Amino acid sequence: MAARNTPKNPDELAVPLDLLLTSATKPFASRMMPDATWTRMGVSLAKQPRPVARRIGSLTKELGAIAAGTSHRGPARADKRFADPAWEQNPLLHRIMQAYLAGAETAEGLLADSQLDWRDQERMRFVVDNLVEGLAPSNNPLISPLGWKAMIDTGGLSAVRGIKAFARDMLSKPRVPAMVEPDAYVVGETLAVTKGAVVLRTPVFELIQYAPQTAKVREIPLLMVPPVINKYYIMDIAPGRSMIEYFVQQGQQVFVISWRNPQKRHRDWGFDAYGAAIIEAMDAAQKITGADSTHLLATCSGGILAAMTAAHLAEIGEGDRVAGLNLSVTVLDEHRAGFAAAAMSDRAAQAAIGLSGRRGYLDGRDMAEMFAWLRPTDLVWRYWVNNYVQGRKPAAFDVLFWNADTTRMTAALHRDMVLMAVRNALVTPGGVSMLGTPVDLGKVTADAYVVGGVADHISPWQATYRSARLLGSKDNRYVLSTSGHIAALVNPPGNPKASFHTGPVDTDDPQEWLESSHKSSDSWWPDYVEWLAERSGPEIDAPKALGGEGLPPLGPAPGGYVMEK
Repeated sequence: MAARNTPKNPDELAVPLDLLLTSATKPFASRMMPDATWTRMGVSLAKQPRPVARRIGSLTKELGAIAAGTSHRGPARADKRFADPAWEQNPLLHRIMQAYLAGAETAEGLLADSQLDWRDQERMRFVVDNLVEGLAPSNNPLISPLGWKAMIDTGGLSAVRGIKAFARDMLSKPRVPAMVEPDAYVVGETLAVTKGAVVLRTPVFELIQYAPQTAKVREIPLLMVPPVINKYYIMDIAPGRSMIEYFVQQGQQVFVISWRNPQKRHRDWGFDAYGAAIIEAMDAAQKITGADSTHLLATCSGGILAAMTAAHLAEIGEGDRVAGLNLSVTVLDEHRAGFAAAAMSDRAAQAAIGLSGRRGYLDGRDMAEMFAWLRPTDLVWRYWVNNYVQGRKPAAFDVLFWNADTTRMTAALHRDMVLMAVRNALVTPGGVSMLGTPVDLGKVTADAYVVGGVADHISPWQATYRSARLLGSKDNRYVLSTSGHIAALVNPPGNPKASFHTGPVDTDDPQEWLESSHKSSDSWWPDYVEWLAERSGPEIDAPKALGGEGLPPLGPAPGGYVMEK
């Protein structure tokens, strides 16, 4: 139990599409309250008295052994909550820890014994996880050895700082412990520093063109489409770890969309507004470079919009404008796509739509709060202990800073996304429309490069693989990175622990694909650059200036929209 919530990569962070529904419909406290799902679990367990009795009997026996000091129970090696030696050396603390671990194991076992359907199982797992993680004795300031040591070392100042930090965090959204200080980084100075210029500004987005760093560049440009609920600079997070920087250094002409942070007055921007924006960005990139097509690299919710736009272009006979389609950590098939998919219903959808409709937007901070509770040990309680119990500032971490820099989503786009997700409309040709045409992903024939993360708890890799199957691409390559949601993107070469699997999308079963795939070491970025180069035309002289006729540079990257709060 203890190790299950410990991430392999600490930067598996983002705000996913399927949380748009759950976070807007129910706050965390409401979701923890008893409801019909609890009743169904209770009824199921009541029908299985022997397994329940066996679990309770084992727990009782183990608690007796703990009290007698004969139990050998201990935390998993990866469980950092009990790393302080006091949990082993102090007899009372040791017994408290052991009793907690025994109770957690029993709770997990009862959930497994309940034999609920997948929706109820996901809902109850959310509840059980949060109850178990919240009750960990390491979180209790009265008994935490870390808290007492901090108080002694600081003469009590740590407690004062912790109380102040708690008050600050609870007075404003997202009402979870701060993961990073708000002034830890400066966008444009320490983050998003790759040289470039804004070459187009519309009410919906800014288009940034990046300055070449090689004498020759590929003819066909790459347009990057970020999520609509986070800012684009996760793709340009920091020198040496920037996806944009790396692609530019490999001779690719790179453009990126920087979405505007919408206000209430932008409430009517829906699928069509964002699809038209992608096409307008493609038009500008092609005009500047002189190419007749554009590669698209889109992530998460941006991938949904890019796929729908590609389907629209195919429907109107312009599908060849998409030279290649990279969908990273993108779920198009929402069937069994995680906890939030399990929480979906038409009633919940209408409640979510009504809430954002009254506001004019969906607040990204609401989603950030709900998202944190999906990873309670890593995203809530570790910062609870650090910030409040120990009275320390959280460590500076660029991805966490980006994660906290949330944006709003327009009411219309939220409505469109929610209805599409709850109906799983993209799997059915014509189930949803874009710019007046039915969306049929099977008509998208551009070569595809689809990326998933094996440890992705937001966009499960099996769901991203199923999504790749929806495309009509004859050359359809799936890449599975051994990382999580954001670590699959921020994945620079040189990590000796990194690896990835590749193979054609040629079977319906993700597990069959995995068994037949080819495993390579390091990052998938070089593999994609090679794939991209094969489809990007000849090398040409790098442009001496950014922009083009009618599209002059309007200001340096990262532009103005990324700064809007």
